[in-house]
Amino acid sequence: MDKRSARLLLSIVLLFIGQIALADEAIKNWPFSVPADTTIPAGPLGDSVRLGRDVVINTQVAAKNYVGNALNCTSCHLSGGTVAGAAPFVGLWGIFPEYRSRTARVNSMQDRINDCFQRSMNGKALPMDSPEMLGVLSYIWWLSQGVPTGMNSSGRGFVNITAPAAPDAKHGKEIYAQKCAACHGADGAGISKPEGGYVFPPLWGAASFNIGAGMARLNNAAAFVKHNMPLGQGDTLTDQEAFDVAAYFTTQPRPDFADAAKDWPKGDKPNDARY
Repeated sequence: MDKRSARLLLSIVLLFIGQIALADEAIKNWPFSVPADTTIPAGPLGDSVRLGRDVVINTQVAAKNYVGNALNCTSCHLSGGTVAGAAPFVGLWGIFPEYRSRTARVNSMQDRINDCFQRSMNGKALPMDSPEMLGVLSYIWWLSQGVPTGMNSSGRGFVNITAPAAPDAKHGKEIYAQKCAACHGADGAGISKPEGGYVFPPLWGAASFNIGAGMARLNNAAAFVKHNMPLGQGDTLTDQEAFDVAAYFTTQPRPDFADAAKDWPKGDKPNDARY
């Protein structure tokens, strides 16, 4: 190979490496943006998007046959899955299929949605071709417009934190009484509405999420609390306080999960799992 060809080849390689680096940075930092309602398409697709949003926000009504507790999807996916750092749906459309260690297999988006219905909602799976499932898929597709395929939105999931010291559930009980009980009840049973449903969801007990839910894990719960709770006052607790209160409410009695023994079949169960 002559020098000119070698220089050309080297330039191509460096350009390729540079593009990979730019892509990696974009994956970490793609801007979080929620589309305006005016961008919902007309016709049946738009109807499906709106149904999906209703399923997420009013799950107790719009998908009542598949729910086994008192929660709505938006109890954890705040504001209909549109809040960065509160497990939003923005940008998820181009991420799946995705490997998950909990099942030790590649999951479709439908798998992930039903995972939530069976665990967080303590209910049963949506039929794959049901209007409710197609609606939630349509809603996630609409929320994800503008986010390139394969790239994470910057607000995906939870913003993880680390406990400065070992979580103290006893101290967490005190924080709960001071900061959380006014909304979620001293007994964790939530605040119900006279006409039915809840103003604020239960955090433990028969009407809450089961032990297989992501929110039943200490690290997830602490991250959610730190950045989002008390509602409207996120980031007012210290990291230690968030872990302490999470250690308190995640260890309270809640429904079992029948298939818990099937989770993490490769033996890589995280330390903060409830079982």
